[in-house]
Amino acid sequence: MVRQKVVIKNPTGLHLRPAGILCKEAMQFKSLITFTFRESTANAKSVLSVLGACVKCGDEVEFICEGEDEEEALKALIAVIESGLGE
Repeated sequence: MVRQKVVIKNPTGLHLRPAGILCKEAMQFKSLITFTFRESTANAKSVLSVLGACVKCGDEVEFICEGEDEEEALKALIAVIESGLGE
């Protein structure tokens, strides 16, 4: 299991479009990919789960990847978030 914290930079947080981009990236990997925000845990492969976390700009989330391609998954997710998720 690998984990890393990252700050969401999108001005509008994880609304529908960036949540979709995040999920699309996460679904490319076999690993279980979740993130924690405040006291909740969300499945990064589910748009509804990501939207339900209500992550805003400047919030810090911690991604947790567990499985055979966990290292690659974590690197890819952190990269796509730091690039602004298409915004």
